[in-house]
Order: sequence, then structure tokens, then C-alpha cells
Amino acid sequence: MDPEIKHFLPLIVFGNIENLILAAQGVAAAVDPITLSILSFIAVICWLLIGTFGTKFAMKYARYINFIGGLAIFILGLQAMAESLPGILAFFH
Repeated sequence: MDPEIKHFLPLIVFGNIENLILAAQGVAAAVDPITLSILSFIAVICWLLIGTFGTKFAMKYARYINFIGGLAIFILGLQAMAESLPGILAFFH
């Protein structure tokens, strides 16, 4: 594995998990699946380009990027859980 990418591996893994959560939220909200797919592909391609061309520049800021990215993923996960809570409670009542 490329040592430059190794620093960003946790962010890549958890970012992909968060992308799956956001896609599931879109499906649960009855968003058009074609539109959701197109937007997901655009987001993935943008992140691929940013990651490919920005890695060398970002290496000196890797600790800050990992912290901010991890915090954003954590907050989005909390938001997803909070938004799904009413539906879960209604399901069990």
C-alpha cells in the first residue's frame, strides 16, 4: 500500500460507510433512484479526483483532515440516527 494513502485510509473507509448511510436515507425518503445514483456517482468521482490530485498537497495537513473528516462523519451518523428514531419508535408502537 502506498504510504501516502495509508494516513487517509480510515477516512476513506468511514467515508464510504457514510455514503451508504446517506444513500439509504435517500431511498427511505423516496428520492428518485436514478437521480440518487447519478448524484452518488458524481460525489464519488469528485472525491476520487480530489484524493488523486490533492494527496501530495494535503500530506502535511493529514492529522487535521482526518480529524475534521472523522468529526463530519460522526455528526452525519448522529444526524442519520436521530432522523430515523421517530420511524423506529412508530414501528414498535
